Amino acid sequence: MDEFDRTIALSLQRDASLTNAQLAEIVNLSPSQCSRRKSALENNGIIEGYTANLNSKAMGYNLRAVVRVNLSSHDGQNDSRFSKFLSTCDEILEAHSVSGDADYVLSIHVHSLDHFADFIHNRLLPHPDVSQVRSEIVLRTLKTNRFAKIHTE
Repeated sequence: MDEFDRTIALSLQRDASLTNAQLAEIVNLSPSQCSRRKSALENNGIIEGYTANLNSKAMGYNLRAVVRVNLSSHDGQNDSRFSKFLSTCDEILEAHSVSGDADYVLSIHVHSLDHFADFIHNRLLPHPDVSQVRSEIVLRTLKTNRFAKIHTE
């Protein structure tokens, strides 16, 4: 991956709707060269896909929470069952297996505090592998990056 590829990848991460002509202006290559490089980045798995970033509040999701979950034990079956459970929960936007005082950290977006309470009390806590749940309601988002810088080394 050279500097042209990094610039293409970072530009598309900022705005996936860029045309090859627009990329060509940014990267200082021809549109056909940008198209070939973009295809190569896709084929090599560097670009995994394209998405539209939606405004949660405009979509009616007015509450965001960070939830830390501990499992009752740590065998492969518990992790597998819990992972399958997470994949069925539309409320969960992100789920991470982490080090530290929690086994998992979840990012949850819901319509209201009632919806959040319902999810915690009727879906998450009753799960047989869950031993502890701690949650924090997001009061204000100070920074959101939808892209990461690609470092050259």
